[in-house]
Amino acid sequence: MTSTPIPLDLITDYVEEHIITFHESRLAKLRGLNLNTVLKRKNPYLFRAKNIMTAESFVRNVLDAFLSSQEETLFGLFLEEMAVFVGRYVHNGYKPDPSTLEGIDLVFADEKKLYVIEIKSGPFWGNSSQIQKMIQNFARARDELLPLYPEHEFIAVNGCCYGREANPVQKKGKYLKLCGQDFWRFISSDDEFYTAIVQPIGHQAKQRNEQFMEAYAQIVNLMTLEFAQTYCHRDGSIDWERLVRFTSQRPVTASYPLNEK
Repeated sequence: MTSTPIPLDLITDYVEEHIITFHESRLAKLRGLNLNTVLKRKNPYLFRAKNIMTAESFVRNVLDAFLSSQEETLFGLFLEEMAVFVGRYVHNGYKPDPSTLEGIDLVFADEKKLYVIEIKSGPFWGNSSQIQKMIQNFARARDELLPLYPEHEFIAVNGCCYGREANPVQKKGKYLKLCGQDFWRFISSDDEFYTAIVQPIGHQAKQRNEQFMEAYAQIVNLMTLEFAQTYCHRDGSIDWERLVRFTSQRPVTASYPLNEK
């Protein structure tokens, strides 16, 4: 596979510039939260089963669970965009118009092979329906692109930015699944690239996380106060019935949908 090695200082510059977007988005998501938004997206029965007894403990649990999924999404997007950047530089690849090739993140070719890639954050990204959708995206890409590369072998790749995959040939050869070191080697042509990016990713991490934790403490305090006022009994215990009604009760103007007309 022909390639142009990417200089480490170039990837360092890219990471240091774009990791800021992750930190700023993470902080903006936190500051934009309100208690009811978080409560509606989390399972109150789970927290009852965990015997959470204080307003602050409840708020921290639901807030941490909510933020964890948000951060996975935001950081996954950062890694996926970095992989596209590397693929463009090293292999002269391109990201196709999503209206033309849905789901495809990167396309590049060498003398004999055409590589079409969907990039995901980690190896456990989708259920069977989502994986089938990816396979359909690959099939459409084959139909669209092979006429432009009639002498090339079409190779579909599900690239995962971290993790491992012991069996890279998936679905009887319909696509390759490359994870972690194998994926970054494929994208960068450097077997140690997956470790080379660790240091620049830590750019300003301490300062940014201190800023985040200061805002986090403020949000916890505000939400704890609101939760205690709204979802606690006068004796200070959590009003679980009221909490469950808030998250799960049907609208008062609606009736049970299976009632006979």
